[in-house]
Amino acid sequence: MRMRTLLTSLATVTAVTGGLAIAAPAASGSTAVTGAVASPLADPTVAPGGNFDLGVWQLQEPVGSPGSPTTISSARLQGANGFQDSYFYTDTRDGAMTFWAPEKGVTTPNSNYARSELREMNRSGSAANWSLSGTHTMKATLRVVSVTSNVCVGQIHLGTGGTSTKPLLELYYRSSGDIVLGTENSPDGGQTLHTVGNVAVGKTWSYTIGVSGGNTINLTVNGSTTHYAIPSSFNAYKQYFKAGSYNQSSSDSTTKGARVAFYGLTVSHS
Repeated sequence: MRMRTLLTSLATVTAVTGGLAIAAPAASGSTAVTGAVASPLADPTVAPGGNFDLGVWQLQEPVGSPGSPTTISSARLQGANGFQDSYFYTDTRDGAMTFWAPEKGVTTPNSNYARSELREMNRSGSAANWSLSGTHTMKATLRVVSVTSNVCVGQIHLGTGGTSTKPLLELYYRSSGDIVLGTENSPDGGQTLHTVGNVAVGKTWSYTIGVSGGNTINLTVNGSTTHYAIPSSFNAYKQYFKAGSYNQSSSDSTTKGARVAFYGLTVSHS
């Protein structure tokens, strides 16, 4: 049995308390866990890669050429001197990995909204692209620092298997404090919304999103769990996780937008 460590220098898995991912002794199990974990000793003076293991993530930012946002590779993100800028940086107060997405920014061809968001990768550098079979989970501890109206803070997105560019699900945080899960009705589109919690802007909260058994979405928000059936029309598609600040509003403003701080982020597959 094997568990890959999330913050290599600490060789730990995480137990979350007080809004920070607190180091706990590593445990054995059949689940391989990868992702990003903030230590309670997070250094606020280094880049996110100095506090978080970013070896299985790639970053997309709201800059670049129209229809072609800038992408930062995992190799560039890693380490204390890794990539950071005004859209992706370490909060100097608490070491949080922080994402900023203004209302005006470069978008992908299939979206009208800007994002500063991580995309799941494999350790080899290839794009993550996993089957619905098995158990796949992403856990996060975060707070929405500011938001104009609505921001997506986590996704399971469709990979290969067809022509659709839709997500399987998106987890939204609204300026009212409502946390809303959007489950896609089919690869062709249409989304059903489920309100699953409410947390004031600026307050820390946690989520776990994942799939199991090839046909069930599992969502836990602050300890409350709900389940949703996956339509069979998604069976042909593989999937990958995304997390960060995917703003859901647009305007000509570069000062309005969504800023999201992450204190823990892990991905597991079994």
